[in-house]
Amino acid sequence: MSAAAPASGPTARRRPVILAVDDDQAVLAAVRADLRGRYGHDHRVIAVDGGAQAITTLGQMAVRGDEVAVVVCDQRMPDITGVDVLREASRLFEGVRTVLLTAYADTDVAIDAINDLHLDYYILKPWDPPEERLFPVIDDLLGDWHAAHPPIQQLTRVVGSRWSQATHLVRDFLQRSQIPMVWLDVDTDKQARMLRSAAGDGELPLVITPDGTQLSAPGIPELAAALGHPAPSDAQTFDLAIVGAGPAGLAAAVYGASEGLRTVCIEQMVAGGQAGQSSRIENYLGFPNGIAGADLARRALTQARRFLVDVMAPQTVAAVDVSGPYPQLTLAGGQTVSCGALILACGVSYRSLDVPGSDRFEGRGVYYGAALSERDTVAGEDIIVVGGANSAGQAAVFFSAFARSVTILCRATQLGAKMSQYLVDQIAVLPNVTVECGTVVREVAGADHLEQVTVDAVSGGDERILAATSLFVFIGASPRTDWLPPQIVRDERGFVVTGSGLGTQRHRTADGERDPFLYETSVARVFAVGDVRAQSVKRVASAVGEGSVAVQFVHRVLHE
Repeated sequence: MSAAAPASGPTARRRPVILAVDDDQAVLAAVRADLRGRYGHDHRVIAVDGGAQAITTLGQMAVRGDEVAVVVCDQRMPDITGVDVLREASRLFEGVRTVLLTAYADTDVAIDAINDLHLDYYILKPWDPPEERLFPVIDDLLGDWHAAHPPIQQLTRVVGSRWSQATHLVRDFLQRSQIPMVWLDVDTDKQARMLRSAAGDGELPLVITPDGTQLSAPGIPELAAALGHPAPSDAQTFDLAIVGAGPAGLAAAVYGASEGLRTVCIEQMVAGGQAGQSSRIENYLGFPNGIAGADLARRALTQARRFLVDVMAPQTVAAVDVSGPYPQLTLAGGQTVSCGALILACGVSYRSLDVPGSDRFEGRGVYYGAALSERDTVAGEDIIVVGGANSAGQAAVFFSAFARSVTILCRATQLGAKMSQYLVDQIAVLPNVTVECGTVVREVAGADHLEQVTVDAVSGGDERILAATSLFVFIGASPRTDWLPPQIVRDERGFVVTGSGLGTQRHRTADGERDPFLYETSVARVFAVGDVRAQSVKRVASAVGEGSVAVQFVHRVLHE
């Protein structure tokens, strides 16, 4: 079968496909009409009547090079079940979103499909009205699909070496920001060397934006500005300022702005925090098939902007002045921001490995956090994940689909000591993942990049060398609080103390003295939520809860 001709022009792109499958002609006509009426302008809606024909059609589209975004399929068909159709769609089209149409009696089948097939959603028939029961589901799935499948003309090209820390930082920023990117390795790719030569052999990495702008070894702020990230706000005064755009900060931003507060959210790097680096969060309420941390962050950021939150990212807060009646922030560029109330949601950073060689190979084989941008570089290689909590488990599961082998080094005596059971169960059945408990890293070594890792028993006496090209480190976290003034009390580890943890401290207000509110710090009008707060539960759901609840107390201090 010949390939389909391009629609028009050298960069034209055929509209992606939404495939509807049902052997009941009346149901098929209804779903086709609903989908075409809503999505027909930007997508090709194709309807087929039966599982066998659906699998044939999917094969033909794969041969033609079509892009299939969503498949909506009935479960009960006489020849081939809906689950079998969706399994074939997932095999042929990377990242396709899948929806199963079911009767109430098929709920168990749908749950099994979520576990076995990573089914995205199931909808009970009938889905009337579609505005409430069908379109919101398809809208979300199409949003996720389009974020991961941009037109080629929207790609940012990065030319650099795999073993360059600067290249890694740029790639990590683009990946976490969900900016469409293609990476070309100058060490192995002829096109990469040609592009570098054409650009004048400048310092790497070379970044070429979709509009053709060439940047040589750009800093993150310069890169963000070139890609059209929002410039810093001209406004200087807000009802509510939030430092940090992780789950806690974004929740506070959404609740604050939706309740009428003029809100600014300032993030030093990329929205999402550490949760945004998670390959898949499977125990967050409302997402039965789990959700990628980056997708969750993107949705939350879109929601915040919908409520007119002024998002500054990447932007660094250099200092905060709490000596006056209202908190005042000084940004890295010298701009000041005043606010009626301040929420600290600045999160934590992964603790350094601090063994011989770790500093030298950071970004050249040693990575802190998931570094999901490295998934292509580890293909077919032996890698190590250090840590025993959920972040380490999620990274190990994610990289196991690409690496030849994954070794988890865990200081604890068993993996389940700090890791959720669902991750322990997943890891147990992965054939290329090995778990070594009671084990620590003593040294990392190599020539110009990581090549070997010396490990030992926690108690010592069992030192040996493991070959590895990548080491992903998740060994606890330190709060980002070095920039805070001394008036904001922190515990011995640097986490911000709030509420009843302040003991007998009282805040003076125009109405007299009062106890600090829940999540309020030792400085009135300043709150702390999420991972940066002392005694917080280090989970996404709890961070979202703290961020939303804190806004209720913001209203109270603004009325004092």
